[in-house]
Amino acid sequence: MAFFRPGVSREAEVRHHADQEVGKSFGALVGKAREAERELREAQLGGAGVVELRAAGLAFDRALTDALRAAEAARRASFGVKAYDDRIRRRKGRATPEGDRWTVEVDRLRTLREENRLTGIARYPRPTVAAR
Repeated sequence: MAFFRPGVSREAEVRHHADQEVGKSFGALVGKAREAERELREAQLGGAGVVELRAAGLAFDRALTDALRAAEAARRASFGVKAYDDRIRRRKGRATPEGDRWTVEVDRLRTLREENRLTGIARYPRPTVAAR
């Protein structure tokens, strides 16, 4: 007796290949994020003004966001093409060494980005209201 095993949907294949392509750029995007972080730290140590600090913090945030998107795409691609249609396959994919490595990397980048958003982006000072 043969069992019917549904194949992978065309949409899942397309998404898998797209994630593989985006994931390939992860190394270059992490390099850009490191460079943006270095510039931010130099601006902080150099006593730059609020405008320069804010611009450097926002550039670092954009670089981290791009690296995070590439890491998430590589993580999804590492789970395999069947994981796009099946949540059980996604769970099994996270349990593999490669899936775990990408999950840790995604969590690390998310934490770094949130830390930068909370403390690394300089805020413009609030205008003071003259006392009457």
